[in-house]
Amino acid sequence: MEIKEYKDYKEAEILRLYTEVGWTAYTEDMTALRQGYEHSLLVLAAYENDELLGIIRVVGDGFTIVFVQDILVFPKKQRQGVGTALLQAVLDRYSDVRQIELTTDNTPKTVAFYKSLGFSAFEEIGCCGFIRC
Repeated sequence: MEIKEYKDYKEAEILRLYTEVGWTAYTEDMTALRQGYEHSLLVLAAYENDELLGIIRVVGDGFTIVFVQDILVFPKKQRQGVGTALLQAVLDRYSDVRQIELTTDNTPKTVAFYKSLGFSAFEEIGCCGFIRC
């Protein structure tokens, strides 16, 4: 597996990935999704040969805060270390950043995954989060 910057946005590939993981709210406006990618701090992709396995997209300033906006792995490639490798690449790149945050589904599987990589729930550190949709 190779992790590299995802510089050439391929709409069909991104549409397939988001659709297969069930993130169809994003695919309702592909123009906005493309703009999100183009304005992200960093997008990394995991490849095996030339096959896309997954993507991680981060936003922020890269110095005081990084927010993991998207981490997606094709369902047939999940639980094979792809997500871990993508997230670890971000953690390594931004190791001096004070806050690396993300929001995710509150399921035992996702909570265990992020905790295994050193993340804490907001309430565990005396914080809470808010969102406006």
